[in-house]
Amino acid sequence: MFEMTLMPRFQETDALGHINNSVPAVWFEQAREPVFRFFTPDLDVKNWHLIIAGYQIQFKGELFYGTEVTIRTRVSYIGNSSFRLLQQAYQGDKLCVEGETTLVHFDHKAKQSVALPDSIRCNLEQHM
Repeated sequence: MFEMTLMPRFQETDALGHINNSVPAVWFEQAREPVFRFFTPDLDVKNWHLIIAGYQIQFKGELFYGTEVTIRTRVSYIGNSSFRLLQQAYQGDKLCVEGETTLVHFDHKAKQSVALPDSIRCNLEQHM
């Protein structure tokens, strides 16, 4: 499991004083960086090997400005060329947002999915 802690920015709040509902998706993407590095260690977008096939987010509670948020990321499924990440945003001990993202190992030149290499599969398995 990976863990990232961040402090919500004032600009991420909405008119009701909560963190806007579009913000956790951005936080979750940021927290996926360690997984991105399995595929592209230097994060060079010209040598990128992933696409997002889909994601879903469920709001479990409110998030507020001024209190740290911890994002936990773990692998929930590994297929032949795809895998899913379960991500959870906590404020204090309270689970506030949960999301799952399906990523596909992808050859952008051939425009098709590619089987996960054994070395990357092993890295992913360590975070299930």
